[in-house]
Amino acid sequence: MALLAALVIFTVIARYFFSLSWKELSEFNTTLFAFTTFWGMGINVIKDEHVMIDILYDGVKPARKRWLAIVNYLIVLAVVLVFTYQGFKYVGVAGKQISQGMEIPMMYMYGIMPVCGIICAICVVIKIITLYKADISYFAPKNQALSRDDA
Repeated sequence: MALLAALVIFTVIARYFFSLSWKELSEFNTTLFAFTTFWGMGINVIKDEHVMIDILYDGVKPARKRWLAIVNYLIVLAVVLVFTYQGFKYVGVAGKQISQGMEIPMMYMYGIMPVCGIICAICVVIKIITLYKADISYFAPKNQALSRDDA
């Protein structure tokens, strides 16, 4: 991210103060931004930083939370696998073109999608295994003791 921020700042300063513009650098910035975005999918799953609507989740007992969370991640896994499959198909169709800026095959840029999709799928599987093996106290509400009725 620091590299991306530095390159974007450099590009803006070069363009507005010195009237210099490099299409190669601009395309590289876009590719790096896409990579960091797609890479973040898997990291957000592992760190529990993804968007979640938890109204239903917060209202159930911890024992049911485990299975609700596992079902949720199985749905996420299905979506990620579809995303990855479609990414491979897209790379096969559009990957033969040559980029205008860096003049490399677009498969290197579009290939970010299926590669990061595979990484995200691995992270989701790890998360499902972690949830399955977790102690029931992992699912207890924060700042609240777990009673026998909750388990």
